Amino acid sequence: CQKNPKPCPLIGLGYKGDPNLRDLGDIDIRTDVPKYRIWEKGEIVDEPLDIKNYWNEDLVTFILGCSMSFELPLIEAGIEIQHIKNNTTVPMYRTSIECEPAGQFHGKMVVSMRPLSTKDAIKSIQICSKFPSVHGAPIHFGNPEEIGVKDIMNPEYGDPPRPLKNNEIPVFWACGVTPQLILEKSKLDFCITHKPGCMLITDKLNSDLATL
Repeated sequence: CQKNPKPCPLIGLGYKGDPNLRDLGDIDIRTDVPKYRIWEKGEIVDEPLDIKNYWNEDLVTFILGCSMSFELPLIEAGIEIQHIKNNTTVPMYRTSIECEPAGQFHGKMVVSMRPLSTKDAIKSIQICSKFPSVHGAPIHFGNPEEIGVKDIMNPEYGDPPRPLKNNEIPVFWACGVTPQLILEKSKLDFCITHKPGCMLITDKLNSDLATL
């Protein structure tokens, strides 16, 4: 996380064996995520609604900031967010961008995409730059193939976007699903993540995360 703050902005860290995250609110990580993924040796073996049966005293919880947090200030600035309008999950893609390796952990970055007009894309860069703890400014806009995304209509995670309009460009942000791709590659004996799009809601306000 420290070496890759764009896709992995760490905003909370639990104590070993403790499922509570008091700095972020009245949170029990075993029950407060809508849907989880259980991983064994890089394979998903279950997607439960709670992890009480999987929790053990060796586990430590990492909480990463999410791009859904900066969507509110974008909307307040008059920018239309298509997946919210369409009641779908933001599309997410595997890229050719290498993360900075750390020990056994290495792999490529995952990004989320929102179609925006050029004017709104510029505005989104200005707004999101104030929120580095929830991925910050976009990492790419324009031609998806430049970052290894072959077909934006077929995301690896989330839902397909609607076709882009003539005045729109795809705008890409580093995404917190990146660690899942890294964990898949590292083939750990056991770990737990959220299912992409099924996010933890904390008591922190978006305004608390702004740096300016």
